[in-house]
Amino acid sequence: MYNQPMLRDDALKGKTIVVTGGGTGLGRAMGTYLLQLGANLVITSRKADVLQKTAEEMEKETGGKVLAVSCDVRDYEQVENVLAETLKTFGSADSLINNAAGNFISPTERLSANAFSTIIDIVLKGSVNCTLAFGKHWIREKQAASVLNIVTTYAFTGSAYVVPSACAKGGVLAMTRSLAVEWGKYGIRSNAIAPGPFPTKGAWDRLLPGELAEQFDFKNRVPLKRVGDYQELANLAAFLVSDFSSYINGEVITIDGGEWLQGAGQFNGLEAIPDDLWESFAQMTRAAKGS
Repeated sequence: MYNQPMLRDDALKGKTIVVTGGGTGLGRAMGTYLLQLGANLVITSRKADVLQKTAEEMEKETGGKVLAVSCDVRDYEQVENVLAETLKTFGSADSLINNAAGNFISPTERLSANAFSTIIDIVLKGSVNCTLAFGKHWIREKQAASVLNIVTTYAFTGSAYVVPSACAKGGVLAMTRSLAVEWGKYGIRSNAIAPGPFPTKGAWDRLLPGELAEQFDFKNRVPLKRVGDYQELANLAAFLVSDFSSYINGEVITIDGGEWLQGAGQFNGLEAIPDDLWESFAQMTRAAKGS
């Protein structure tokens, strides 16, 4: 595993980047690295106390400037307030990272319509709200900018037991590709990252409570036989919002150690067959050819 910072220290100097869901987990990891690269950072979430504490800790750790703005991304007026506070504090916004999400594991027939809508509203509607608010501002100001959406590998494959999330993330991916074409003429790039297993304490504890996490060990599904390191994701996110990726537009980059491909191949599960059994298969094949 190589988990060292990727870009030079001043790669994002002078840029202001907004990260939704930035108070914990992957959002915090990305934000911390953006600060280390010289960016001004705006983080949002619904939990104001957690958000403010995170902002103070990030500033102390990096020496950078962090603005914490409480926001429920499902409410467009609150999103507009994030934009207004960003402009008031830093004068501009250069990139938006749509990271706020919600999810739970359940047989779909056990879900209420309200439970389904909750995930759709946070993940899809929330990303739409933020992208519209910031996008309209950039177009009005004739400002080049970028949107980075954090999706998932099942955004393009679908997945049982997380159907609301799969639907929502699939919609965000469609928005990414659509706006890459439509808004490219304004100098606004739209890209996405599809992470595989990057376990976070809060989210993964809710998804796989108790002994389930041990029974359903994600690293066993990854060809590299490990889960992702936060810095690996942060490196990729920083690159995609930097000027080094200025010709990358409309892409979804998978960072999952090969996990989704492992599940895609019809016979990939045969890795479970031990060597001695393979030898038996080979002998049977040779015997069949000789008959």
